[in-house]
Amino acid sequence: MDVAGVGSGKDFKLYPGGGRAWDWNETGTRHVPGIQPADMKELLERGSEIIVLTRGMQLLLQTRPETLAMLRSRGIPVHVEETRAAVALYNKLAEEHAVGGLFHSTC
Repeated sequence: MDVAGVGSGKDFKLYPGGGRAWDWNETGTRHVPGIQPADMKELLERGSEIIVLTRGMQLLLQTRPETLAMLRSRGIPVHVEETRAAVALYNKLAEEHAVGGLFHSTC
């Protein structure tokens, strides 16, 4: 993936005003059980008011139910999509909202 102002890579963590490579080892994230509440910390600290999460190109990356529950309990809308659909949604939302996202470009 190529992200304007961030660079090229496989996985990205994007938030209002920037982003960086998403290193799964920081929180121990794996395809199963998937994206964890700890993966949301930086997105929320950097002002994300809407979250877009990807499942990968083959829909293998899961999202833990606790992650979705935590976001919803804070009133944060969350969208979980296949990577290409997530990129399109993120770009559309980012035109008018403070959006954050986790992007997994493979599997």
